[in-house]
Amino acid sequence: MKLISWNVNGLRAVMKKNFMEVFNELDADIFCLQETKLQEGQIEMDLPGYFQYWNYAEKKGYSGTAIFTKKEPLSVNYGIGVDKHDTEGRVITLEYDDFYMITIYTPNSQDELKRLEYRMEWERDFLAYIEALKKTGKSVIFTGDLNVAHKEIDLKNPKTNRKNPGFSDEEREKFTELLEAGYIDTFRHFYPDLEGAYSWWSYRFKAREKNTGWRIDYFVVSEDLKDNLVSATIHNDILGSDHCPVELEIEGVN
Repeated sequence: MKLISWNVNGLRAVMKKNFMEVFNELDADIFCLQETKLQEGQIEMDLPGYFQYWNYAEKKGYSGTAIFTKKEPLSVNYGIGVDKHDTEGRVITLEYDDFYMITIYTPNSQDELKRLEYRMEWERDFLAYIEALKKTGKSVIFTGDLNVAHKEIDLKNPKTNRKNPGFSDEEREKFTELLEAGYIDTFRHFYPDLEGAYSWWSYRFKAREKNTGWRIDYFVVSEDLKDNLVSATIHNDILGSDHCPVELEIEGVN
């Protein structure tokens, strides 16, 4: 099963560039999006063979997620069941026979870490949400823009970004806590020491051209799926957004 995730940073803009070409070429079984920046009715996607699920932020032109899947899920849930988190369209969960598939767009802590306290609440509540799913006996897969570079290897300039949003000690520690709760960062599972592997680049200073980037887009799975993992890929050759698509191939789940 091939899974793809892409923060498109405005789906309507990427549709005018290369979205359908990328979508068709990657031919994912499940294709997850973040930062669609849409309201209901603002776009019509013709995706034969796929079921479509959308979660919109109440604020116009902000946040938003979507999942396109070839296999119809048993159930669909929007948000994580916490009112103060569920107005920004950040989470969609699909339930299948063996697993839950979640797309997530984690809140940014913002300049000067203005939203860090809220971000810490989000992290606690999201972990509680996926832990509750795991207690049903099914596996958990979640993917998206998690807005954190976990280790120094995950961004080009760790020293100068130490207290910046996405690389604060607090955010990194929360991601460590999550992994220690029984989850796997699938890219590092396959490539524990690979440097220069990034999924986001600033639009400024020719950052992408220089590969001055951050790895903040992930596929994370519950530990029971470790032996099912086949491969993980960062498609850094695919343009259209300031993020590139990331991929996970997994077998033996339905």
